[in-house]
Amino acid sequence: MIKRKLSEKLVQSCFRGKVIILLGARQVGKTTLLKELVKVVNSPYTWFNADEADILEAFTSAVTSTQLIHLIGKDSRLVIIDEAQQITDVGKKLKLIHDSRPDIQLIVTGSSAFDLLDQTSEPLTGRKRTFHLFPISYFETENHTSPLEAKRLLDTRLSFGLYPDVINNPGHEKEILIEIAQSYLYKDVLKMDGIRKPSHLEKLLKALAFQVGSEVSYHELAQIIGNIDTSTVEKYLDLLEKAFVVFKLPAFNRNLRNEIKKGKKYYFYDNGIRNVLINNFTFPEMRMDKGALWENFLISERLKANSYAGRFVNSYFWRTHDQAEIDYLEETDGIIHAFELKWQEKKVRFPASFLETYPNHQTHVVSRGTFEEFVR
Repeated sequence: MIKRKLSEKLVQSCFRGKVIILLGARQVGKTTLLKELVKVVNSPYTWFNADEADILEAFTSAVTSTQLIHLIGKDSRLVIIDEAQQITDVGKKLKLIHDSRPDIQLIVTGSSAFDLLDQTSEPLTGRKRTFHLFPISYFETENHTSPLEAKRLLDTRLSFGLYPDVINNPGHEKEILIEIAQSYLYKDVLKMDGIRKPSHLEKLLKALAFQVGSEVSYHELAQIIGNIDTSTVEKYLDLLEKAFVVFKLPAFNRNLRNEIKKGKKYYFYDNGIRNVLINNFTFPEMRMDKGALWENFLISERLKANSYAGRFVNSYFWRTHDQAEIDYLEETDGIIHAFELKWQEKKVRFPASFLETYPNHQTHVVSRGTFEEFVR
């Protein structure tokens, strides 16, 4: 059992007058995390799984606070609703329960920010606290074993990723990743309005997997997929972000006339999912795309680390039209941190145009020998 970074924060947030919303892709461990929380909190609880038809029907039919309180039971002090995004008007119903019984701690999980955040945003204004659970982080594996053991398994993590089932079943990584991709990953996306051709979604994801680390063009993606326009590509990408499959890194631009202004790169939350899409689980040293593999791993791990630590940073990449480029930028408190992400340790010259234009900067090189601090 790998202890999750969020576990203590969730426990500390209980019974503080807020509805807790726990977001994350399917199979990242939300249910397991909450089962551990129930043991620690040690209060009478009721657990609902909205994936089950009768539970979904019961919450859909309950429209008044009296009906909802009767449904959850008068003795419960902790109420957990798993995959709550499927419940019609879930935000209004959570508000009714919370306002009627403020002594109850409500915790709801969702694998789709598109539905859950959209439905709870207005009704729960000032009444909620939101957390995001990712696939297991490299830092969490370090804490579970040791820094030395975690580094020994680095190539395995780069190829197979960090989904809990993948980590807990060595030797069966491929079949587990295939099952996650085929049965869980797109489940909520395919239910969303406007997804008429799943094959388009699969082609889009495969194209993104091959373009990790490169700037993405909606027009080019539409041509690769075929029989689809750029607005549909943009819509699909937005849905994939809200289902926690991929995330976007925008281009940084402020002063230079030739900076790329509307560029974007897409990364996968998990290397294993990226690799299953291109059907390549070879270890990094044998791969032509090891630079992209390394970049996706580092940026996704940095995203986890920033989120869990509560660091509010703006993240970007930087490039000019004459091909000067920096892999990754973070802007916080007026300081720009520029990172070059390298597979091998080497000297790096940061573009003079960037250094001169943005004097309030710090530069860093992240390699296999120095990456641990970057992902903590």
